[in-house]
Amino acid sequence: MKPLILCLAAFLVAAAASGDDDEDPHTAAREAMVQQQIEDRGVHDPAVLAAMRAVPRHRFVPEEHAHRSYDDHPLPIGEHQTISQPYIVAVMTQLLRLDSDDRVLEIGTGSGYQAAVLGEIAAEVYSIEIVPSLGLRAAAVLRDLGYDNVHVRVGDGYAGWPTRAPFDAIIVTAAPPQVPQPLLDQLAPGGRLVVPEGDAIQQLVLYTRQEGPDGPVFDRKPLLGVRFVPMTGEVRRH
Repeated sequence: MKPLILCLAAFLVAAAASGDDDEDPHTAAREAMVQQQIEDRGVHDPAVLAAMRAVPRHRFVPEEHAHRSYDDHPLPIGEHQTISQPYIVAVMTQLLRLDSDDRVLEIGTGSGYQAAVLGEIAAEVYSIEIVPSLGLRAAAVLRDLGYDNVHVRVGDGYAGWPTRAPFDAIIVTAAPPQVPQPLLDQLAPGGRLVVPEGDAIQQLVLYTRQEGPDGPVFDRKPLLGVRFVPMTGEVRRH
């Protein structure tokens, strides 16, 4: 009878796990988000799609907006800031072309959601948030979810994080008039930087560092029109 008991136990465990998935409304919503909002619009990087499926977006928004977590638009997170539209998060992440051993810098932690997506793919993520309440909340959520490879610091992101440079990739999630030079300087050779540049009119821009005979050269490639909250702090004095 022992094999029968073991088979029955395995069946009950599998059934319980299946039932848990069926009862979780966020699983279906997250899958629909990835298929309809992201894959259908051309995002194809398997690591990015897997990360978007894995990260519980509803944990990164205020409770009153949790039921809209997987909708196709940004959401307010307090302090006049937003969590970006899922599609934009996926596009910006794909543009970084991340490898599993990459070190990434994020300027503008916000809710912490983008940092979690990066943390699913890259080895280490360093994220800076200028608004203390947002930075502390994001760090707590990321810690609760087990993202030990994501490091959050409260401060002005203009100068980057020089003690952790160079970075294989840098992502800026608030719009400066133009990309701060210190961020470009902290890119590793071949590194990629994605930033929404501009004030009244913004463009998502991809910078790639190349090595020239007289030093680094930054290839600048505008991609599409976007709308982000403005980057604040030191960047406004330059």
